Amino acid sequence: MSARTPDGERFIEVPSKMVPAETLMALLSDFVTREGYDTTDTSDDGTNGWAAALKARLERGELMIVHDLETESTEVMSREQWEAFGRQAFDDEEG
Repeated sequence: MSARTPDGERFIEVPSKMVPAETLMALLSDFVTREGYDTTDTSDDGTNGWAAALKARLERGELMIVHDLETESTEVMSREQWEAFGRQAFDDEEG
């Protein structure tokens, strides 16, 4: 099954204001882990400290929340990751 928006898009950006606070922190914590941030520094509460700092980047538009309609997964990625991911997804669909 191939899920798409009416305009044919597989991926949609989710405004962070629409995500419950607990879910948003879980998504940001996953991003921290996936990107290899050093979470051993307890002075900034480790992963929670990083997640709070990343929330500010999300609000500035440096990060975005993306939902994949086919896999029904949601994740945080940087604008650079999104652009690279979008090019790869387009190449995969064309090939």
